[in-house]
Amino acid sequence: MNDNYQHSEITQLFLKAFYRVYNKLDFGFLEKVYENAMRLELDKMGLFCSAQQSIEVYYDGEKVGLYYADLIVNDCVIVELKAAAGLAP
Repeated sequence: MNDNYQHSEITQLFLKAFYRVYNKLDFGFLEKVYENAMRLELDKMGLFCSAQQSIEVYYDGEKVGLYYADLIVNDCVIVELKAAAGLAP
């Protein structure tokens, strides 16, 4: 993995956590199950993780809505989880 990216040390740990969760749970669950498992795994790694945190979105200086991040790791990496049977072409 390229270590030149911002927060690469956190994303490397996140990917390790992802593979641990996926290898234990496999596929077929709803996103919330994977989200909860990822929070547990990230906590074991000593990372701070918050779920479904709202983030105000601005456009041209005006608030246009709220975005709910699935996970925010160490207050700096936003994670959007997806559970699907496959990827669209």
